[in-house]
This record gives sequence, structure tokens and C-alpha cells, in this order.
Amino acid sequence: MAKSQSAALDRKKLMADPVMVITIVVLITFLTLFILYPLAILLVDSFYGGNGFTLATFQKVMAMPTFRTAITNTLKVGFLVGILSTIVGLLFAYVEVYVKVGRVVGGLFKVVSMLPVVSPPFVLSLSMIMLFGKAGLITRFLLGIYDNSVYGFWGIVIVQTLTFFPVCYMMLKGLLKNIDPSLEEAARDMGASRWKVFASVTLPLLLPGLGNAFLVTFIESIADFANPMIIGGSYDTLATTIYLQITGAYDKEGAAAMAIVLLSITLLMFAVQKYYLEAKTAATLTGKASRGRMLISDRSVTVPLTILCALAALFVVVMYLCVPIGALFPTWGYKFTPLTFKWFGQVFTKYKGFQAFRDSFVLSLIAAPITALLSMIISYLVVKRKFKAKGFIEAVSMLAMAVPGTVLGVGYIRGFSSGVFRTGFLQGIYGSAVILIIVFVVRSLPTGTRSGISALRQIDKSIEESAYDMGADSFKVFMTVTLPLIKDSFLSGLVTAFVRSITAISAIILLVTPQFLLITVQINEFAEKGSYSIACAFATILIIITYGAVLLMNLFIKFFGTSRTIKEDHHV
Repeated sequence: MAKSQSAALDRKKLMADPVMVITIVVLITFLTLFILYPLAILLVDSFYGGNGFTLATFQKVMAMPTFRTAITNTLKVGFLVGILSTIVGLLFAYVEVYVKVGRVVGGLFKVVSMLPVVSPPFVLSLSMIMLFGKAGLITRFLLGIYDNSVYGFWGIVIVQTLTFFPVCYMMLKGLLKNIDPSLEEAARDMGASRWKVFASVTLPLLLPGLGNAFLVTFIESIADFANPMIIGGSYDTLATTIYLQITGAYDKEGAAAMAIVLLSITLLMFAVQKYYLEAKTAATLTGKASRGRMLISDRSVTVPLTILCALAALFVVVMYLCVPIGALFPTWGYKFTPLTFKWFGQVFTKYKGFQAFRDSFVLSLIAAPITALLSMIISYLVVKRKFKAKGFIEAVSMLAMAVPGTVLGVGYIRGFSSGVFRTGFLQGIYGSAVILIIVFVVRSLPTGTRSGISALRQIDKSIEESAYDMGADSFKVFMTVTLPLIKDSFLSGLVTAFVRSITAISAIILLVTPQFLLITVQINEFAEKGSYSIACAFATILIIITYGAVLLMNLFIKFFGTSRTIKEDHHV
């Protein structure tokens, strides 16, 4: 009875707040129109023909040898990348949390965790070709190997593992820090070896987290378009096959059916990861460690583990450094001296670099604040408000995380090229800057929303209630009380959205028109042509822009964020 009265009171308060009602309606409309609708259209395209419901499109697609090969290839790559990334991520996380390492190695770990965030998704593919390809610096010039091929299955696996293992490393590092050291020390006191403690205490506690890390990487791997496109060669994955089905075979219905297959795999894995493994991880590791951990200082353990991780981290750093260095060589693979800046000059004088950077920068700059604000509003509604559509808003905003970029691109083509439901409504956004901005917002929304939800759950509701009691409406409370308290999370979401937008490729490559030049599309185009020096020059400038944005954000948070106030109060 009391529960129903409370729900009725919440509804009454909500309906008395027109700003909140309008916000909820606009949000539901946006999420339905730009996330659910394109996916629904893919389903309609796949199952509906001229005579009603049909499986003819799927039967046609399933009969294609290329499609069957692509599914097998995608799953093989996904499983192996997921396993390798989780193992390497666990090794790095364990060494950082449990082993006494030097400042240099600790710094290397931070660099490695940061690099994939600020670089375009296919930088390592470029580096791999330039170092280990047929004209590679290491294979051809140092080792004298001429008949090797870095393209194909192993090329994709190595590049994706190096790209995605930092995600596992960051996830597992947090979990390891939350394990109470007294559990492991009790096992050590009873005479168990370090390996026995790890195998019988640490690993069982980590198992749900390891499964979580594996599935996140698996989803990232099978949804990845850029790396298989550049280094895959003739080894096709589902993401590249969908792209080629539209751009090469001009078969939009077939591409829609393929997209549904890829979406089904990612949604299944996402559901397991989100609603089973995340909950199990949280239940296994609750709260924080009761006290500090005694770090392992035994040289028989620290030396080999430190050397192993340092070498792996150095290899990753060298791979990333290869890109700016590659842009300084006169002709990659044939002439390495004297170093020259001519490719950077040609980026702007010959290859319309100014337009590419301007278009990418402006579109990302518009998308970033919209994404950050939407993320914070969704987080606020999910954590602080009670209404019937709350579950819908949270689920759909998170759904974009499970939708591969290529699938979303096909959905937008089928959904908006002739207008909504072929009526001509919103047809004008197709091929315009608006649809690119919307894609940027949709792709970055889940990351910002998760960050906002975490920040808002730490704020006591009494702070906002006191503002309501003084007569402020929900808009006033959100702008003057809630938002300043989650300023750091908002700024972090803003920069993350900017970086993700300016380095995006998988969704926009199908939607961008000749009217717009985007940096990532240009890099992909030059890499496919074998013009690696120009591709490296574009990529280097892009990395500088994104790294600069992250540094500015960190400085801004340091001097103007809520963290400064907390620090000052703490010192007082």
C-alpha cells in the first residue's frame, strides 16, 4: 500500500513539472528515432518482402560462401582476441597491483592504457604493415625476409589484441584493487605458495570479472571494421563483408540481413556481459579492500614479471611511435633518409587536409557537448527519478554500445535515405552534417551515461531535495546543484565524446558524402592505396589533436573541477 502511494506521489510530482515531462518525451523520441528505428528497419528489410513475411533474403545471404566464411572468420578472431586480451590485461593488472615495480615501468603502464584512447582505431594496423610487411623496416631491412605476409588472420589478431588489451587491463586493475588482501595473506600464512594463492583465492574471485573482460573485448573485436579492412587482406570478417556488400555489390537488403546476424551475436554477448557477469562481479567483489596490500618484492617474482610487462609495453609504444616516424621518411619501404616534413606539407597543400581537419573538428566539437549533456540528463533521470519509462531510457541508451558501427550505418541508410518509413520525413538529414553528428552522439552516449550514473550515485538526494523545498524547479536544480557536483564527470564525458567522434570510422564511412572530408576516412583511403607516409601524416596530426584535448581536460579538471574543492576542504 505504502509503495503504491509513494509511486502515485512520484507520478504526481513528475506531472506537475512540465520541464521534466518535456525532457522525458524528447529523450524517448530521440532514442526511438535514432537507435531503435534504424535497427527495426533492418529487421523489416531482412524479413519482409513484396508478399509479406519471408526468409528469402536470409536464405540468399546464407547461401553465399563469402558470408559463411565471414561468420566463421569473425567468431575465430573474436574468441582468440578475447582470450589473448584478457590474459595480457590480467598480467599487466596483476603486476601493477601486486608487484613492486619501478616508476619507469609504472609510467609505461599509464602510457599504454592511454594510447588506444587518443589514437584512431587502425593506427596499429598501419604500424604492423610498416614494420612487418613485405617492405617492413624489421622484416625486409633488418632480417632480410621478403616472402612474409602480415595480412590475414594473425595480422588482425595481433593488432586487435594490442588495441583492446588495455580495456581489460583497466577493468581488471579495478577488480584486483578491491580484493581484500587478508584473504590471500591467510592462505600464505597456512603455507600456500604464491601460485597456489593466486590459483585458489585470487582467480576464483576474479572469474566473473575475467568473463566480463573477455566478452567486452569479444564484442569490440567482432564489431571492429577499421583493422580488418586495412590488415585483413583477403581474410573477410562480417563488418568488412557488410561494407563491401553495400559499396561493391550494391545489395542493401543483403547487407541488412548480414547486419542483423552481426547484431544478434553482439546483442547476445552484450546481454550476458551486462545483466549476468557485471552483476556477478559486483556481488563477488563488494566494497574496497580493508587496508593496503603488501607488494611482492621477491626478486625471483618481480624481475621476470617486470621485464615481461616492460617489453610488451615498450613494443606497444614503439608500434605507436612508428606512425609519426613513418610520416618523416621520404618513401616508406625504399628510402629512409634524409628525414623530411614534405608529407605533412602535402597533407594541407595537395590532399585537402585543412578541409578534412576542419570538417572533423567542427562536427566532433558540435557532437561532444550534446553527447555530454544528454548523458548527464539520462544519468540524472535513471538515478534520481522514478517513472515508468525510466527502464526504457536506460536500456536503449546503453543498447548503442552493443550495436556495431557498420550495422548502425546500414540501419541509417535503410531508415533515412527515403525518409522515416519511406514517407520522406527527415529525408533531408541523409547525406548532411546532421546525420553524422547524430551518429557521433549515439555512438558516444553509453560511455558518458555510465560515467554519469556512477558519479550521481555518490550524491546524497537530500542536497537536491533542499533546493526543491526552496521552490526551485527540476531544470534549476539540475543546472545549479546536480551538474556542478558532477562537473568532473561531465567534462570527462565531453572530451571522451570529442575523441571518440573525431577518431570514429565504422559507422560514418557508409554515411559520409563527398561534401564532407573526414580525417579517419582519409587515413583509411590512403592506407588502402598503400600511401603509408601520407596516412601516417594524417594520423599523427589527429593523435596530437586528441592527445591535446585530453591534456586540456585534465588541466581544466585539476584547476576548475570539483576535485580541487574537495582537496582544499581536505587540507583544511
